Amino acid sequence: MASIRGDLVTQSFGYDGGRQVTVYRPAERPEAIVYAGDGQLISGWGGVLEAADVQPTMIVGVHRTDDPDEMARLAEYSPAIAPERFAAHEKFFVDEVGEWVRGRLGVTLPAGRTAVCGVSAGAELALAMGIRHPHRFGVVFAASPGGGYRPRATLAGRLPRAYLVAGTLEPWFAENAARWADALRAAGADVVLTEREGDHGDPFWQNEFPLMVRWAFTAPARQQHEAE
Repeated sequence: MASIRGDLVTQSFGYDGGRQVTVYRPAERPEAIVYAGDGQLISGWGGVLEAADVQPTMIVGVHRTDDPDEMARLAEYSPAIAPERFAAHEKFFVDEVGEWVRGRLGVTLPAGRTAVCGVSAGAELALAMGIRHPHRFGVVFAASPGGGYRPRATLAGRLPRAYLVAGTLEPWFAENAARWADALRAAGADVVLTEREGDHGDPFWQNEFPLMVRWAFTAPARQQHEAE
């Protein structure tokens, strides 16, 4: 891994027999924070943010389950598959990890400067967290979302801003991204939908991340949403 100016901190929690969370802490005091599933992957993107010279942004990467069965990961990330398992992970992700960040790391930011991010099935988690907890997560970053979690026929109430991206060589995932973009726009949400050259898992996810952060947390966006 290339050297970074910030640092990485890993904490183990009691959830699921010992679930880890890895946090990228920028060298400067964070002006924004991004929570993410698949934390083993996304917490390592702090160096990409540094290279892009975006606002100092903390990444809170909640690790995926160690269970090699992909259905175990999907059960935590999509509320439609195993509601009880999803609810337990949701409580851990939102309440326990969030309280640790606020209390132990001393970082408390309003919803307008707090995003939730995910890729593939993790993008379903990000969308679910943003829809269900817009008072916590005012922004959603969803790359190549799976189709297990789909928007209701009508979305109502407070909604997060959303940045969705998918690759040209993954049409099924691009269709899911477009479905969410259409539903959120129809409900009046602020949405960006982008298509990049690439297939599922390609580096375009990582390359898109600083663009997402810049879109969400530039000065006009902060001024508009930091009171939320």
